[in-house]
Amino acid sequence: MTHNRRRGVALAAAAVATTTALPVSAAAHSAAGPWREVVVTGTGAAAAASAVESAGGRVLASLPLAHGVAALLPARTTLPQEWTVVPQRELTVADASSDAADSATTVRQMLGMPANGREGAGVTVAVVDTGIAEVPDLAGRVAGRVDLTGTGAGDGYGHGTFMAGLIAASGAASGGAYRGVAPAAELVDVKVADADGRTDLITVLRGLQWVSDHKKDVQVLNLSLSADSPLPYQVDPLNQALEALWHQGVTVVVPSGNDGPGTGSVTSPGNDPVLLTTGGLDASGTADRGDDVVGVWSGRGPTKQGDAKPDLVAAGGHVVSLRAPGSIVDRENPAARVGDGYFRGSGTSMAAAVTSGAIAATLAVQPKLGPDAIKNLLVSTAYPSPGLTAAAGGGAGGLDVGRVLAAAPDWRKSKAQTRYDEDTDAVRRDAKRWSALAEALGAGDAQAADLEWNRLSPASRDWAARAWAQLDPAARAWAARAWAARAWAGADGSWAARAWAARAWAARAWASDDWAARAWAARAWADADWTARAWAGEDWAARAWAADRWSASSWAWLPQS
Repeated sequence: MTHNRRRGVALAAAAVATTTALPVSAAAHSAAGPWREVVVTGTGAAAAASAVESAGGRVLASLPLAHGVAALLPARTTLPQEWTVVPQRELTVADASSDAADSATTVRQMLGMPANGREGAGVTVAVVDTGIAEVPDLAGRVAGRVDLTGTGAGDGYGHGTFMAGLIAASGAASGGAYRGVAPAAELVDVKVADADGRTDLITVLRGLQWVSDHKKDVQVLNLSLSADSPLPYQVDPLNQALEALWHQGVTVVVPSGNDGPGTGSVTSPGNDPVLLTTGGLDASGTADRGDDVVGVWSGRGPTKQGDAKPDLVAAGGHVVSLRAPGSIVDRENPAARVGDGYFRGSGTSMAAAVTSGAIAATLAVQPKLGPDAIKNLLVSTAYPSPGLTAAAGGGAGGLDVGRVLAAAPDWRKSKAQTRYDEDTDAVRRDAKRWSALAEALGAGDAQAADLEWNRLSPASRDWAARAWAQLDPAARAWAARAWAARAWAGADGSWAARAWAARAWAARAWASDDWAARAWAARAWADADWTARAWAGEDWAARAWAADRWSASSWAWLPQS
């Protein structure tokens, strides 16, 4: 306990109470005309800053995590093609709905957890959201606060406090009834949205950079954010920053979004194959898992690039968590209040927070598990149910905290993790051959692709076959359609399987940890329309990034099952 207290104090000291925001006037001008607020990524932050300044621009913030900078560029200025220039854009949390239903089941009941547990000790979860209010259930649980909005501490909107409660509420205001999944865990409040719920790409990236700068003190990151990004995940700075955190050892949990129930409704960054994406299940008001269903609002896969998502589903329907008194959500949804200190709602934001709490509880049991092992553990132990199939949008099934915690101590020696490690090692050993295969496929050279496929080791080809077979039918169908236009696409789908496996390899950057390999993979597998020059166009930026404001009304429109 002494060690935990010292770590918490150090983290609190590192967290600046208020970090100055970077407001940019829409009317700001340079000598060449209006400024454009952008994110520039490439070989690294220092080189990106130099490229921006050489073009007459101004650096707003260094973002080493994303290998770039936030910057202002003169409107008609372009950078050399090796730089990715992405316009600033507005982002939203995964909209949640308030729920005025009469019945409510506690999250711990839904998960089959004991009412008085003390899970999560020694683990810190970063909640990148609208802030965390000071409420009795979180007394002593917030180890640090950082405000990227410049509006000060607290939660004027109400979303972040709700997520924090699902993760680590003590239940102090309810006699323990509404305790979080990991009530002994510590939280870091990374505030990226103001009291009106407004945030943007650069502010969120600065929040993620702060987490990266303190990665030794943070084990889990909950980002209940949803965006309809037109960018492929390989080049979207938000996805790339989150993947970088993952590779730094921080387990990142994101929602599948609330645009369900249609096929292909998973939003960004939940579309990223590396991250742990959680959809929302509705427990139908009972403890019987047999009647669990995927929430009608939960985003379903496959993604726009054919990846099977979400990875699994967790409690997200009609859940009760902390109320932020006086916040916008609280004021506009009084019927959703539960007693004086709690609030009821539904959405994949909630499911992501529940999953983050489960991961904190897991790491308290076995702190040596890295993000890949954690993801494999949760997916491998998920429970089946007729309403939670992959075809229904349930991924691997429902989050089973009991099985997860029971398996965690010895998971690194388990059969499932051993196979995962063997697959990873085999594919990495074949990195150059996978690179050659991906390049041949991208160039449409059937003969070269066939040759490189046959040069892969049997272990790599076995991994590809099993990974393909494990995709849900919709994802396999997407991949087959995507490659059907190729003259060499086999009628049996073998070419689609090979192409999908090569892209999956490239997306995970198994070839190399250096930027050149990642940049090549991004260029090879991003849609042909997404060129560096296209990202810089003002007209495209205005169309692509138009978004509804993150408003309190979004809590009320989602359909309830």
